[in-house]
Amino acid sequence: MADWTIQKLLNWITDYFTQKGVDSPRLSAEMLLGYVLNLKRIELYTNFDKPVDAADLARLREYVKRAAEHEPVAYLVGHTEFYSLEIDVSPAVLIPRPDTEVLVENAVGFLRQQGGRRFVCDLCTGSGCVAVAIAKNHPDCKIIATDVSSDALEIAAANVAKHGLEDRIELRQGHFFEPLLPYLDKQRFDLIVVNPPYVSDSEYAGLDRNVRDYEPSSALLAGQDGLDAYRQIIPQASEHLTDDGVLMLEIGYEQAEAVSRLLAETGDFSPPQVKKDTASRDRVVIGLKKKQVCV
Repeated sequence: MADWTIQKLLNWITDYFTQKGVDSPRLSAEMLLGYVLNLKRIELYTNFDKPVDAADLARLREYVKRAAEHEPVAYLVGHTEFYSLEIDVSPAVLIPRPDTEVLVENAVGFLRQQGGRRFVCDLCTGSGCVAVAIAKNHPDCKIIATDVSSDALEIAAANVAKHGLEDRIELRQGHFFEPLLPYLDKQRFDLIVVNPPYVSDSEYAGLDRNVRDYEPSSALLAGQDGLDAYRQIIPQASEHLTDDGVLMLEIGYEQAEAVSRLLAETGDFSPPQVKKDTASRDRVVIGLKKKQVCV
């Protein structure tokens, strides 16, 4: 099998994944082959003519088979790229999506505009990708990140350590704001970012197999209309924010009106802004806390 070079394998796997309907077939082929050969993606292309030995071919064959059955490639290799950072993942956490980079982009932009030392809360942190990306791109902030899942927090801790952020990101276990209650009188947040579950029951049934069959349902499902998490988070958010603090919520692309209405019903926020993703779909709702007026 010495005639199986890296170039031939990349081309064959890409074609095979295309036939099987695997997401991003070329990228998936690069990730699997790089993982098996312990090469970076760029190194695959600088070693195009290198033959792949029988032992590596056998390992690769098994991974290709599993990926063709729609097991997520990110879980197979144990990591993915998010906001130009390598993030470890496992079936305990959702695989970070490019859509969520819109949340990070707006968070970093807000923090840079404010200047000075800022205090951030990341709810539903999962893999920790949002907290890590914010901390890497805005050094002058301290982040508390929470998640109800201990398994997810293990992955988040690995990512925090991987990027050398142990002194700036603190992880706490609990449901939404619960881990913060003992600290309420000591510190409020300049920014709260949230990527909560927001998939409705009916939407969940129609998700792609690689999501529905492999990614944690608890991080996706949010009741009959997909709004259960927002109903719990939004009414509590104001008490954890400084005056002029900001709440940023990732949303499903059809949820902007409903989530904006939930913000308005509290009376605590100015009219929200809605930010779109690269596909021009509504993706992030931003609420600015109103200043308290003393009478």
